[in-house]
Amino acid sequence: QVQLVESGGGLVQPGGSLRLSCAASGIIFSIYDLEWHRQAPGKERELVAGVTTAGDTNYSDSVKGRFTISRDNAKNTVYLQMNSLKPDDTAVYYCSARYRIGLKRWGQGTLVTVSS
Repeated sequence: QVQLVESGGGLVQPGGSLRLSCAASGIIFSIYDLEWHRQAPGKERELVAGVTTAGDTNYSDSVKGRFTISRDNAKNTVYLQMNSLKPDDTAVYYCSARYRIGLKRWGQGTLVTVSS
């Protein structure tokens, strides 16, 4: 059974940092492309960052230079380091995993609130 479990969310002040983690089980982690998405209240879910099996990364323009995605295949975990956080970054953050063009698997999400 495939399971993705996010953690690390919480309340942080503007300008602060958080590191999100997503631990995977039930998949051969190293062959999956991984992504972080977010959904703010009243808005559609959007792609934040992705990392391929080869380690290539991509970011949305809104987080480029502030967020870093990384993966540790030995720990079956993908991370999202978020720096210089802004109130607009407030959202539920979801990780996803997909093998080639197959079904995308989702975690349950973790809430990040950026507020003073």
